Amino acid sequence: MPSESPMVVLPSDSNQTLGLATYAIDFLEHATPDPAVLERTNLFHTDAVLCGLSAIARGTNAPNVLRREALGYAVPAGDNGKPLGRAKFHGATLFGCPTRVKSEKAIVANCAAVREWDSNGTNFGYNPKLGHTAGEFGHNDYYPVCLAAAQMIGTDGAHALKAMVCLDEIRGRLAEVFSLKTYKIDHVLHGAIASAVVFGAMVGATPEQIESAVGMVVAHFVPFRAIRAGKQLSDSKGASAAISTEAAILSVKRSMAGFIGPRDIFRNPEAVFRIFEGPGQMFQPVGAHEANTEKADASPFELHLGKSGPDFAVMGMHFKIGVYEHQSAGAIQAVISLLEKAPHLLDDPTGAKLKKVRIIAYEPAFGIIGDPAKRDPKTRQSADHSMCYIIGTLLRKAFGCRQMGHKPTWKALMLGPDDYSGSSINHEQTRRIMNLIEFEHGGPEYDRRYPDGIPTSVIITDDTGATFDSGMIMYPAGHARNTTADLKDLLHAKWEMLAAMVGKDPEAIIARFSQLHRLDHVDLQSINDFELKIAGSFE
Repeated sequence: MPSESPMVVLPSDSNQTLGLATYAIDFLEHATPDPAVLERTNLFHTDAVLCGLSAIARGTNAPNVLRREALGYAVPAGDNGKPLGRAKFHGATLFGCPTRVKSEKAIVANCAAVREWDSNGTNFGYNPKLGHTAGEFGHNDYYPVCLAAAQMIGTDGAHALKAMVCLDEIRGRLAEVFSLKTYKIDHVLHGAIASAVVFGAMVGATPEQIESAVGMVVAHFVPFRAIRAGKQLSDSKGASAAISTEAAILSVKRSMAGFIGPRDIFRNPEAVFRIFEGPGQMFQPVGAHEANTEKADASPFELHLGKSGPDFAVMGMHFKIGVYEHQSAGAIQAVISLLEKAPHLLDDPTGAKLKKVRIIAYEPAFGIIGDPAKRDPKTRQSADHSMCYIIGTLLRKAFGCRQMGHKPTWKALMLGPDDYSGSSINHEQTRRIMNLIEFEHGGPEYDRRYPDGIPTSVIITDDTGATFDSGMIMYPAGHARNTTADLKDLLHAKWEMLAAMVGKDPEAIIARFSQLHRLDHVDLQSINDFELKIAGSFE
């Protein structure tokens, strides 16, 4: 007999919403991803949690507003109903807090914390092997969904980790086949859909109930990129995934309680997917997929989903080695490489040897972090989306590093939350270096290489007029196709930096979450039972 395919294919003319529900339920019972897939997902989960814990501990606004809100929904004191579906316990816990609260409230607070620094994992929706290269962004923001459900059903860490693989697989494959940003819709819609599917599968929803919940998410809660517009970004940008996911979890609960949402939402001609693409679409912008004229009643895409072996979307996702917008990673790598080749650029601590820093990159990097308004960032959320600020701060830190006799390596120059405080944003030397930076769009030669890589070049001119060229950087440290960096060593350095903001024993904090797969059902219930001190507001 032929061996079973490691992939599940949901054709465009099928009910893909019901297909996703059936896939997730089966995945949790029978899927066998390779150990490397589980290991990488565990790294992304640990990375996400350390980002979240440190953001709460440093008193950032949105995560703590949502955390205080969640504590107003403690259970079971205010919940007289029976637990949901196959759940044995009411609610879930917040990071660093044993109080159980409504699951959707734990999820919205924890997801917001994970995303606050904009330092957790990233995907670019690029799968050339299948020809699925829609190129939608996404981030590893949704692991609190799986942890909350795991606490509710009383399962162990290995089951929670497997659910995280499933959630990343669904949202990652959606990002490969449909570009939400093309239509000014925020990428978190893919994550909200995946969250509804996996949460429902974990707590015992039927395929039809999950289908109904996803229908509600897409029909009622489509987030637009208005949250990211404006010269200075607000809390809505960082909390977008959290807020959409809260709606997704509520949709699952309503569906399981008997509410019936729209069916077969991917083929619904009035929903966002077919409005913009596929048979009968209302709009067809330049560069969009051609209409599928062979199938009159079809979604715009096929979905290929892993169930065994090594081929899972998470294997193509990228880590951030510090706090920065991921589109700047190529420039960061380029500067670090240049300083290694031309250390004399740091000889004068005032920066007098630098005359010009020219950065050449691709779209969308040029449009997102090259926005002229971001040459003068005034908030952390804008500073970490400013190429000029990120590279200006990196170079300032390099001068300080040289003064202390250290080499300007990734670990030595790693950007952290403190590099985006009010005093750092207004640092005189950083602002002086920013004035030397020219940021250019590299045109077709650069654009065609994204999202395979992060094509970026940096050319530094010194005080003698000599130029030093990094060459084109494609796969910086943290990129899924980087083969030279010691990823685990760099990640651990990042985790130590973040965990030091959380408590006096950073290694104990790291170990608590990095061993998720080894936790039994009792340990998983108490994973957040430790004291998390919260500082005043981050500045």
